[in-house]
Amino acid sequence: MTNLASKAAVRTGVFLVAAAFASLLFINACDLFYQCGCEAWWGAAAMHCNIHNASGPRCPWCLDGGIRGNFVYGLVLAVQAVVAFRPGEAGWLKRLALALAAFPVAAGLLALVFGLTTGYWS
Repeated sequence: MTNLASKAAVRTGVFLVAAAFASLLFINACDLFYQCGCEAWWGAAAMHCNIHNASGPRCPWCLDGGIRGNFVYGLVLAVQAVVAFRPGEAGWLKRLALALAAFPVAAGLLALVFGLTTGYWS
């Protein structure tokens, strides 16, 4: 395997591990940020999310059929891809740490933005 192919394989692996981590825990992050009632995918998932309530605050990521949540998820994956595949000589461990950190940072910032703009905590 050439050096370029080896780098591409390592970076792809870094991205896939980070993306799997974000995918597995995304719904848990939703509940962490909003205390909305979402549970792990292997549990009740969004069955107990407050989006199903007739009144009261409703989860910003689940509003409008989950469009905001899908946007956040896509952006998290995009940031992880940028970190994993960016040019440079950073090693796989540094790339992985940054790609894993991109999930709570990007999701947390957008959770704050969507929570504030929808008046969720009012």
